[in-house]
Amino acid sequence: MYISIGGPIFLIAVGAILRFATDFDITGIDMDVVGLILMIAGFAILLLSIGVALFNRPSGNEPPNRGGGSTRPPPPPPR
Repeated sequence: MYISIGGPIFLIAVGAILRFATDFDITGIDMDVVGLILMIAGFAILLLSIGVALFNRPSGNEPPNRGGGSTRPPPPPPR
């Protein structure tokens, strides 16, 4: 399974820019709150991604499956 951290870091960066570096207003939308929501979502997705990556890594007791197939031995030949 491939897990990227680029998306969550992008959300955190955009949220921080909206929260701390902008000064514009849109009627009915608080840009500070939007930035905070994006940063929280980015951190949550980043933590979930790291957790899934750590949970899915091999334990070290079994050889890595590099062929993409089953790790079971082949069946015995027919008689």
